[in-house]
Amino acid sequence: MDKIIAVFIDGIIYSSWLFTAGIGLTLIYGVMKILNLTHGSFYSLGAYMAASLTGYLLANGMEPMLSYAVLFGSALFVALVLAPLIERGVLKHMYVKDEVVIMLITYALFLILEDAIKMIWGVDPYFIGEPYGLLGSLEFGELIYPTYELIQIVLALTAGLGLAYTLMRTRVGKLLLTVIHDPEVSRSLGINVNRFYLVTFTFGSLLAAFAGAFWAPKVSVVPGMGVEIIVLSFAVIVIGGMGSLPGAAVGACIVGVVRSISVHYAPQLELFVIYLVMALVLAFRPRGLFSTAEARKI
Repeated sequence: MDKIIAVFIDGIIYSSWLFTAGIGLTLIYGVMKILNLTHGSFYSLGAYMAASLTGYLLANGMEPMLSYAVLFGSALFVALVLAPLIERGVLKHMYVKDEVVIMLITYALFLILEDAIKMIWGVDPYFIGEPYGLLGSLEFGELIYPTYELIQIVLALTAGLGLAYTLMRTRVGKLLLTVIHDPEVSRSLGINVNRFYLVTFTFGSLLAAFAGAFWAPKVSVVPGMGVEIIVLSFAVIVIGGMGSLPGAAVGACIVGVVRSISVHYAPQLELFVIYLVMALVLAFRPRGLFSTAEARKI
């Protein structure tokens, strides 16, 4: 029984991390129709900025409890500074091009940012374990989990519920849904579509940076970590349906639980089972479990 509980809890924790990262990718695709590969770079930059800045401030006498604010601020700084530069400076001029061309442009930006990370932080790993153990532990029967894991779950719930509320209950959200449905008609109605694109890209990138910053205390921050999150996030949104918020949640839960089962019972199949599930879903639902209807232009 303890092992079954461990599988479930590990799956929920991993799913929350995947959802926080994947929801930003599916949001950008849903609004802008861009498969944004720079998403992985924002994840990496959030992790590196959080690890280096928190470690530096702790070494210089900062109160340890303030490290959580530094994690939050690091992700915020990365997204608010870099995302508008990329969207206004590059992507804004590429929206008239084919989706595949824009994807290749974001891939080129991803490679540039990955090299920039190596130039700034080098290739040695960064470790920042203090925030992870600072809050103590929780007990579930004979199982013990760091309380920090709750932050991952709360962050995912806040992002998902906040975004759902914004889309369904606010004027801005309804305008955004209009932009998603038909950008051309939205422009004719006087909606500033370019401003919505800027905010969407920045917010989606911010979620990726949050996922990296708050995952950093659990792992060693190393070059190339953005590649992993791009692959896993892509699996999540493909399973759930490209551009679907409920789909991202369900896809993250499926990937998280399946991965947890594999880690506990067949660790050698950890990566294989994720892609097996993705292949099975696409075999029966080629557009994902919660694919959104697309208007057909005549």
